[in-house]
Amino acid sequence: MYEFAGGDAAFLALAEAHHQRCLDEPELSHAFSHGFNPDHVKNLAAYWAEVFGGPPAYSERHGGHSAMLTLHAGTGMAEDWAERFCACFLQAVDDARLPGDSEFRRSLREYIEFAVQDIVTYSPPGSRVPAALAMPLWSWDGPSEPDPAP
Repeated sequence: MYEFAGGDAAFLALAEAHHQRCLDEPELSHAFSHGFNPDHVKNLAAYWAEVFGGPPAYSERHGGHSAMLTLHAGTGMAEDWAERFCACFLQAVDDARLPGDSEFRRSLREYIEFAVQDIVTYSPPGSRVPAALAMPLWSWDGPSEPDPAP
């Protein structure tokens, strides 16, 4: 899926579009009201690229899935946050001009719904994320297992 989307450039365009959509969304923008990491968009692009079969740059630089969840844990997200986040993502897919293939779009939608629920699981204040959770990998058919080590 990484190659079909257009590689790193496509996921950077998606992350930029999604970030802007979230900034423009009244409820989601609050999460950024106290500032954010200036590398947020690049990090998000690297994370999504890895999930969809790209290089493991996010895991190598930032510690993988557990590290990402830890950044978002304990935030006490609003009840409708997940629905708003997914809507911004799906609009950003169009904004970034990712391929319009219906199966590709279906898989992206299924992934973001899964990912948001994963984040919501750790959103209650005081939540702790287990160390070394496996990076979710997503294919045309949904979640996939990592390739066995050589």
